[in-house]
Amino acid sequence: MSEQPRRPRKPGKPYRRPQKDPVRILAFEALRAVDERDAYANLVLPPLLRKAREKEGPEKFDARDAALATELVYGTLRRQGTYDAIIADCVDRPLREVDPPVLDVLSLGVHQLLGTRIPSHAAVSASVELARVVLGDGRAKFVNAVLRKVARDDLDGWLERVAPPYDEDPEDHLAVVHSHPRWVVSALWDSLGGGRAGIEDLLAADNERPEVTLVARPGRATPEELLGEEAAVPGRWSPYAVRLSEGGEPGAVEAVREGRAGVQDEGSQLVALALANAPLDGPDRRWLDGCAGPGGKAALLGALAAERGAFLLASEKQPHRAGLVARALDGNPGPYQVIAADGTRPAWRPGSFDRVLVDVPCTGLGALRRRPEARWRRRPEDLEGFAPLQRGLLRSALEAVRVGGVVAYATCSPHLAETRAVVADVLKQHPGTELLDARPLLPGVPGLGEGPDVQLWPHVHGTDAMYLALVRRTS
Repeated sequence: MSEQPRRPRKPGKPYRRPQKDPVRILAFEALRAVDERDAYANLVLPPLLRKAREKEGPEKFDARDAALATELVYGTLRRQGTYDAIIADCVDRPLREVDPPVLDVLSLGVHQLLGTRIPSHAAVSASVELARVVLGDGRAKFVNAVLRKVARDDLDGWLERVAPPYDEDPEDHLAVVHSHPRWVVSALWDSLGGGRAGIEDLLAADNERPEVTLVARPGRATPEELLGEEAAVPGRWSPYAVRLSEGGEPGAVEAVREGRAGVQDEGSQLVALALANAPLDGPDRRWLDGCAGPGGKAALLGALAAERGAFLLASEKQPHRAGLVARALDGNPGPYQVIAADGTRPAWRPGSFDRVLVDVPCTGLGALRRRPEARWRRRPEDLEGFAPLQRGLLRSALEAVRVGGVVAYATCSPHLAETRAVVADVLKQHPGTELLDARPLLPGVPGLGEGPDVQLWPHVHGTDAMYLALVRRTS
């Protein structure tokens, strides 16, 4: 059999196999999961990092690799709106016509150019190599051309070009500069009550990496024990809080592994503490957490109830989330029960409880530091979907508490339609109730406003934007 003649090579540079960069490939995979599956980065990224740490050879991650991958994913998601505006100025077609995987590679590249200290030439070359691996040579040339345009200016220069002047359109200016949808900017501004400085500080805080905060569950762990860990410092407001400075790993803390402590934002801790310390008329034996998943507040309430000999019933509608609550409460020193039940169709008799917490489902606009992708998924019409459920849960909570008992209505959103509007509407229908002043129950916490309810803020308190209203049933 005769040998086929070899096809002559075309003149030019010899073919070079693309260089695989495990860190950037992992970041790209995380962004694709967020985009394609509506996943949350805080759920997608940890297993990807864990798998990368377990690998052998050059693809095995060390701490610096994990830190860079985390920064690339979260930084890109937080600044997505800003980066989209910049990319749109550098391409000759509407952004919606750019394939999503290409847009993810471009966004990762723009973040390295404008949001990190990575040198421009390294950011461009690394992004082009990533494009060659995950997209192919043809699209890599497009990525190269766009990123070279982006590299001609810094972030401030680009913002001057792509953001409308503040005086002409304040909300759109803030939306582009601080990477929030315009309707979210408007809603947060309304909740703050006006003023440019406050809204700019809040939007900037939403784009900061949040600290990891631990809670020492009373009777099971102490703050002093947690403070013995590397990179641990005291919390600001909660007596049970300990913050881990940058690089602190909760999974490395023995008390967290054993369930005696947990990861819990300080705002969430303050809500549970305020309910536990609210003044009651009468006995204090039965507590209810009516929306207990995933279990952080329930675990703290259960520990506080145990110190007083009180019983906690933790109810969660979704069975898999009820399982998370059971895990969080496992080992609680006092009596408790976890059930899967719908809080709007109570599995308990009216007037059965002395203290009731309803931390209702919401848009999550108060936790955009932790879930930056949520700002791009939520729509104004989502508020209409949550409204009946929020009102229904608060009504059920008021029916579950006895006369003289207290209900805490909480939500991780500062949107007025999810906070004061809900409380005002429901209390109109329940004349035998009164709002308690929640501010004295958060001792030492500044900037709590005129009351009687409380709105916490990332830029003021360093917490998620938790809302709390305390209601006593009077008849």
